[in-house]
Amino acid sequence: MDEVKSLEDIFDEEHFRSKGHELVDILADYLKEAKASQIKTINYKEPKQLLSEWTSRLNEKSSFADLVQQVMDDSIHLHNPKYIGHQVAVTAPMSSLVDMLVSILNNGVGVYEMGSAGTIVEKILIDRFSKKFGFTDGGGFFTSGGTLANLTVLLAARQLKAPSNVWEGGSDQQLALLVSDQAHYCVDRAVRVMGWGDNGIIKVPVDGEYRMRTDLIPQYMEEAKSKGIHVIAIVGSAPSTSTGKYDDLNEIARYAKEYDLWFHVDGAHGGPVVYSPTFSHLMDGVDKADSLIFDTHKMMLTSALATVVLFQHAKTSYSAFQVKADYLWEKSHEAEWHNLAKRTFECTKQMFALRIFFLFQLYGESIIDEHFTKTFTLARTFADIITSNDAFDLAVYPDSNIVCFRWNNRILELDEMNKCNQYIRRQLLEDGKFYIVQTKLKGETWLRISIMNPLTTIIELKELLDLIEITAIDFKIV
Repeated sequence: MDEVKSLEDIFDEEHFRSKGHELVDILADYLKEAKASQIKTINYKEPKQLLSEWTSRLNEKSSFADLVQQVMDDSIHLHNPKYIGHQVAVTAPMSSLVDMLVSILNNGVGVYEMGSAGTIVEKILIDRFSKKFGFTDGGGFFTSGGTLANLTVLLAARQLKAPSNVWEGGSDQQLALLVSDQAHYCVDRAVRVMGWGDNGIIKVPVDGEYRMRTDLIPQYMEEAKSKGIHVIAIVGSAPSTSTGKYDDLNEIARYAKEYDLWFHVDGAHGGPVVYSPTFSHLMDGVDKADSLIFDTHKMMLTSALATVVLFQHAKTSYSAFQVKADYLWEKSHEAEWHNLAKRTFECTKQMFALRIFFLFQLYGESIIDEHFTKTFTLARTFADIITSNDAFDLAVYPDSNIVCFRWNNRILELDEMNKCNQYIRRQLLEDGKFYIVQTKLKGETWLRISIMNPLTTIIELKELLDLIEITAIDFKIV
């Protein structure tokens, strides 16, 4: 069917078959070109320019292939080995096919009757993950991203650790949590969503390795107490976003026990490193946590969004929300594992779990080990090259696949050097061959890469350093 003339035609199976084959052919060609770096990682345009271009197209008649190509042209190409930017998974192609399955079935798994297959798969995976992280009585669910996952966990912590039932009666006492000052901003945001304000988040400084200084916990606990602040939780980063460094989870667990705090691990990026025997030690102590979250759409090769929320004890996973909805459940007071909306923000919830489930079933869990081990090892190799090159500084030796470094000719003042590295990053963005980002550490600008693509090699990383040195020379001329 070449032309759709009615609503019924939209649902014609042959129309779908034709366009589906067309799309797969386009994407397969894209994968071939991207993997060979035959296309740029990004064709950057200023927002106003891109808005103008897309607005001008609205009155133009486009074919399906044209629309697909327009989206691809103005998107970042993560499958290019020179994509080493944000912490977003380079999607396993099979995961995208599962997305098509999920989308066309469109079963919500908030209520078992509406999404039975997705609900059962989620239960199986949650049980498997609980055992992997040492939660022998564990339980949990999938949700829409790390931000929502962290907020959900902290709501549960508030309900179980606050002096009174906050859900029903509110709280007239200032509640707070402890977290590293390098933690992801979503923890700060969660605190403010819960109404705790500035005093609700106590940021503990980091040491020279950018790990939480656990030795300062007693001091910050005492200061909070003197101000009438009731600290109920502590959050460990696994790893932190800017530097990719893992907090000492064993030490945090020790203090959490001493002060009767809820111990939460934000493992959004690096939690699943437990699948790598080479690097699993980075998560030592996670089995002592009350809760943990991790994304499958970062280091587990699936598309976004899909985040796992785990609790040390399955029964506590029902603590965040207490809402009666008789039209959904016949017995709304029961903690039924198969009605997932009782524990999540979402009522209509996608079959998130199918993405990683298919990868496990088709390729085995060993692919996650291979991905972590390869990218984490490559980051260390890159760091070694940087330390041997006088033109560059390394911020800290990497724990993970995140590396922070900068160009430094030893002549420029600090302010000029910061501006130079900002210039380098901007020039790389506009050039589009590589995609990297930048971060601020102790007020200084550093270039930052995340080796998310399993096809990235040391060849691309050496080419990046060469390009940076050439670009830096241009800055001196300017």
